[in-house]
Amino acid sequence: MTQIPFIEIDSYRVGAGHPCFVIAEIGINHNGDLETAKRLIDASVAAGCDAVKFQKRTPELCVPEAQKGLERNTPWGRITYLDYRYKVEFEQSDYAEIDAYCREQGILWTASCWDEPSLAFVDRFAPAFHKVASAMLTNDDLLRAYKACARPLLVSTGMSSMDEIRHAAEVLGDDLPWMFLHCTSTYPAKTDEINLRMMDTLRQEFGRPVGYSGHEVGLQISLAAAALGADALERHITLDRAMWGSDQAASVEPPGFARLVRDIRVVEAAMGDGVKRVYDSELPVRAKLRWSH
Repeated sequence: MTQIPFIEIDSYRVGAGHPCFVIAEIGINHNGDLETAKRLIDASVAAGCDAVKFQKRTPELCVPEAQKGLERNTPWGRITYLDYRYKVEFEQSDYAEIDAYCREQGILWTASCWDEPSLAFVDRFAPAFHKVASAMLTNDDLLRAYKACARPLLVSTGMSSMDEIRHAAEVLGDDLPWMFLHCTSTYPAKTDEINLRMMDTLRQEFGRPVGYSGHEVGLQISLAAAALGADALERHITLDRAMWGSDQAASVEPPGFARLVRDIRVVEAAMGDGVKRVYDSELPVRAKLRWSH
């Protein structure tokens, strides 16, 4: 596997020695409401995030046949799962507005696509990068479609074996700028199942930047991931963790997201370069306190 020190996403270099690329995962936490999506974009900008991410599906392709007719209680009443999936999907006019709004706010956006028509739909907006959801890591046809888009690609590795991850790497090849994000696909993830050291395993085996996509509760683990060298970090953002939706409980509210980004930048500044030096600020203390023969 070719050694790749960093990948370029728009004006960002994502890799060792460069700031952690922070993605606020809006996903479907907007519950199909465009104004809620804009408020989440605003919160992501205010927090200092580099990008926001949505999710895009073609429901009739992505919902298993056995689940399409199952009914569930939703904010729109008791409806089938297929109808619910349509309720939380944004269409052309919505994404055109999201695209314009993100450009106006100065933040990148993308959407993880769960099927090839959705990928073709999102790619028409020319996002700065694409994102593969963990569930799609084993979908070779979709990976090849992503590869054909020739955009930087982030690939989550939740619920995947090392053999599945290696196979995905083979499908993607060496020509495309891509990287893996370590991930545990439970919502919320258990602390003892997060295994942040997997980032080192992925980096050593594939020779590429590695990030972390977190579904845990709280901020400590994501901050630790950044301190351990996550080149990109993705967390779900929500206006209120009590909102309806399957991802809300594992999401971070705006004040917490702002603290997370702030603390990541503080940790980055403190990490340094590993070269021992005496700082000018230490000289007066040295002159006063240093023992000498």
